[in-house]
Order: sequence, then C-alpha cells, then structure tokens
Amino acid sequence: MTAYLLLDHLLNFMAPAFFVALGLVFLARLAGLFFKSKRPQPQSLWVHIAIIFIANLGVLAAGLVFFGNDGKMPTYAALVLCAALCQWVLSGSHRT
Repeated sequence: MTAYLLLDHLLNFMAPAFFVALGLVFLARLAGLFFKSKRPQPQSLWVHIAIIFIANLGVLAAGLVFFGNDGKMPTYAALVLCAALCQWVLSGSHRT
C-alpha cells in the first residue's frame, strides 16, 4: 500500500467522526442562539469539536476491532450516541 492510499484510507475512516462532531456542535450553537439560551458555553467552539471528534474516533476504532471491518451500521449508531452524550455533558445539561 502506498502512502497516498494509506492517507486516503485514514482520512476516509476519520471523516464520519469529524463531520458528525462538526455538524453537532454547529447545530447545537445555532439552536442555542435560536432559542435564546442563557447557558454560557464554557469551552470554545473548536474545543467542543476536538473533544467530540476524539471520542468519535474511539468509537470507530472500537467498532473496527469488534466487527473486524469498518462501516457497520451499529458502529455508526454508537458514533451518534457517543457524540450526543459528549455534547450533553459538555453543554452542562446533566447538571440541571
């Protein structure tokens, strides 16, 4: 496998984790503006994206190890649940 193909495989493996994290954080911030949320956001936008992205990569890696190949639907379902749980904890909603 050439370096180009390895980089292509790694980027395609990480893409769902990144775009789920990016979309979730931006939509959560947009919903906070739309519904006039008074709750302060403790971390910056990029810190939220980075934390959710790293957690999502862990879920994808666990799915790869568990199933033996990537791209299984239960792994993507766990990815969405993990991202939602991380967003819930990072936004401080668990304290109310």
